[in-house]
Amino acid sequence: MELSDVFGGNNALKWLTNWGTKWGLMDGDDALAFIDNHDNQRGHGGAGSILTYKSAKQYKMAIAFMQAWPYGVTRVMSSYDFSDTDAGPPADGNGNIKDVIVNSDLTCGNGWVCEHRWRQIYNMVAFKKTTEFTDVLNWWDNGNNQIAFSRGNKGFIAFNKDSYNLAQTLQTGLPQGTYCDLISGLKSGSSCTGKSVTVGSDGKAYIEIKTSEDDGVLAITVDSKL
Repeated sequence: MELSDVFGGNNALKWLTNWGTKWGLMDGDDALAFIDNHDNQRGHGGAGSILTYKSAKQYKMAIAFMQAWPYGVTRVMSSYDFSDTDAGPPADGNGNIKDVIVNSDLTCGNGWVCEHRWRQIYNMVAFKKTTEFTDVLNWWDNGNNQIAFSRGNKGFIAFNKDSYNLAQTLQTGLPQGTYCDLISGLKSGSSCTGKSVTVGSDGKAYIEIKTSEDDGVLAITVDSKL
């Protein structure tokens, strides 16, 4: 619920600098971290606001932070579309559950949401795996709703939840080179299908996240280097 409150607009991102046990949460070794499940996304089983696929931009930001921050065992959601909170899965007129249709971009159709198939989410699972056993370093914030940090020298991530663009030269902690942003696209051979980030010999890079973009996150890892 805490991350839903933050990315839902009820708290500033800058406070996430010590998210975890210092927020009164249980020890990370004992924690299961998730944004939503089949109960709370329908308003059941908990108090407070819960982000779901229905608020896609904020939801993807919350998932990205959860996967990038070293706290707990993380779990992502895979659900179906609903308007009635008591509705079952997609079904035809005879009550037969509809097949999952997989679109060309790997997302689902036919009433299935399949959040785990969203590029922004499965790439952040890869980010978590690549940066495992590294520390949070190079924390930066603008005093409000723009933050960034690195995971050792393996990954870097930035968020913009403000109403104006993030445009900063920041320390990424990564080796010099050009990296593909894992949120806006993929690494494809010797090019990026989305945004790219150029890291200098000093580890710094110009980071831009415009408010007009579909996602308020940018993430790179050593595995996304060209």
